[in-house]
Amino acid sequence: MNKFAHNYHTPQSHPCAFPSLRFYRLMTGILLRAGHIARNGPYTGEDWVHSSEEVGDALEAVGGQLHIEGVEHVEELDSPCVFVANHMSTLETFLLPCIIQPIRDVTFVVKGSLLKYPCLGPVLKARDPLVVGRTNPREDLSVVLDGGSRHLASGRSVIIFPQGTRSHRVDPETFSSLGIKLARKAKVPVIPIALKTDAWGTGKIIKDIGWIRPELPIHIRFGKPVFIVGNGKAEHEEIVAYIKDRHERWIQELQTKETM
Repeated sequence: MNKFAHNYHTPQSHPCAFPSLRFYRLMTGILLRAGHIARNGPYTGEDWVHSSEEVGDALEAVGGQLHIEGVEHVEELDSPCVFVANHMSTLETFLLPCIIQPIRDVTFVVKGSLLKYPCLGPVLKARDPLVVGRTNPREDLSVVLDGGSRHLASGRSVIIFPQGTRSHRVDPETFSSLGIKLARKAKVPVIPIALKTDAWGTGKIIKDIGWIRPELPIHIRFGKPVFIVGNGKAEHEEIVAYIKDRHERWIQELQTKETM
């Protein structure tokens, strides 16, 4: 059984020498295996969960500490939904599938450039993502609202990172209301996801390959479903406030721990 599809806390961390080197060696194998399956045959939801779970295992293997909370809000929901999350690192793209997919069929809104990656591209394509270009906002809005409504009507939930780009800060001004607009159109709730995933750093040369810092706890917390009423402005503010509040608490907890 996939241990990450439930509320979960890494029971014991095992620090290792050269965590970045070891982690990327493990990730190379995961990506090669997943890419091979996706290129040569159907890459199913179960395959996606397995690959994603391997990423979680790799993080723990180098001393990473995972804290996954609020999964009951996903389990109790009786309809598809829009997941709205802050975007901090590459980690959430790889790890969220093994948490959500076993409970509720899901896909991402992704940048078109990700589909060009040698192994990751075929995997993402196999999951029928909503692909945006980030150069034409009107066209991207149409892709998300029309394609997202189609997915949601068929029972598939959608994950959106409304900040548009990765950031170690949660600035409400950078959050678009795209997830709210989609949920409102499709008449489904929004589940916010607060993330603190800076254990996977952002690289200076290759953005997706940064230092792995297992001393930084990884937090993923799902909030209660938010149902959109009216124009959704109040709900948008509520969701962003939830994400910001959780993120700030985690930072304070880490700072307190470091000073003890």
